[in-house]
Amino acid sequence: MKRFPAFDPPEYVDWKPDPALVQAFRKTIEADVNRASLVSRLPNEQKRDLYAGLLRARLHDIQLKRWVRTGVISKAWLGTGEEATTVGPVHALERGQDVVAPMIRNAGACCEMGMSIADMLRAYLATADSPTHGRDLHVGSFAQGVLQPISHVGDMVPVIAGIALTFKLRGERRVALTWVGDGSTKTAAAHEGTNFAAVQQVPAIFVIENNRVALGTRLEQHHLPGNFADWAASYGIWDAKFDGNNVLDAYAATAIAAERCRGGNGPAILVAETFRMGGHATHDEREARETFPAELFQAWGKRDPVGLYEEYLKEEGWTAPELEAVEAAVAAEVERAAEEALASRQNLPAPESALNDVYAMVRRNSEL
Repeated sequence: MKRFPAFDPPEYVDWKPDPALVQAFRKTIEADVNRASLVSRLPNEQKRDLYAGLLRARLHDIQLKRWVRTGVISKAWLGTGEEATTVGPVHALERGQDVVAPMIRNAGACCEMGMSIADMLRAYLATADSPTHGRDLHVGSFAQGVLQPISHVGDMVPVIAGIALTFKLRGERRVALTWVGDGSTKTAAAHEGTNFAAVQQVPAIFVIENNRVALGTRLEQHHLPGNFADWAASYGIWDAKFDGNNVLDAYAATAIAAERCRGGNGPAILVAETFRMGGHATHDEREARETFPAELFQAWGKRDPVGLYEEYLKEEGWTAPELEAVEAAVAAEVERAAEEALASRQNLPAPESALNDVYAMVRRNSEL
């Protein structure tokens, strides 16, 4: 894909495929017979959709970063480097039936579930015609199976567990999925929700997105085991691990987990090993670079999920013009969405609308 020196992480600007990593990408899939079988049956159209999804997520974030640099918005929360951890699982679900609850950095889940990119961008601009009517940039559309998250990390785990419980009680073969950061696993809500899902045997999938940092706290500073190999066992939940920078591995692992859930076998925990190529948000990228050694960014920079999947597709016979056509279509889609969103800035929420759709218990002074 086209690289953007002004917006991409420096490790991505002159990205060149590492032959060993390209080979490892394929070997990761082939190492598991069930995952390899699923990937081998993927039609070209679905492989194209996975590629378009990765591009869409990357270009959505680049658009936000462009707005930050040009003063349109003050900051943005990006998922650069983690796109496969979001896009792969979503494509393994039944869109229109299943439900996802993305964190803010899983914005790619929104458009892959069918939400408008323009609406996602409008949320950052706080326009009256944004999904939240200018209230919040945490967006969703339950009609399209996207549960709007809140900023309190870990809190969507019990909510997704509750939604999955309704699927079970109704006898519906549906799945609910959410992502949990490695730091979020330490919250009470995440623990309680995971335990509830396990005890109730609900069809929920929890993707632990291990990007090795919780805001500015490194993994070893909050998680003594150093990995999540034994995490699911403490809840009695079936689990699996996947390469969070390999969109096909992410897809296949989630497809297997989803089928288990639909069969009444309870929840699943999927551990995705990945890395965020930036800060907690655009305002602290320098601090992020100081949190980890430069060598770590360089190592993960070689594992760009978009670049590695491109190399896989080329090995599968896709030509450069075919890949460029997909990229051109997605780039045009994001550009149109940005233009639509910017045009909405003249449609700001009326001040009195702050009182709309607010629900609270109010007591009169005489009742106190």
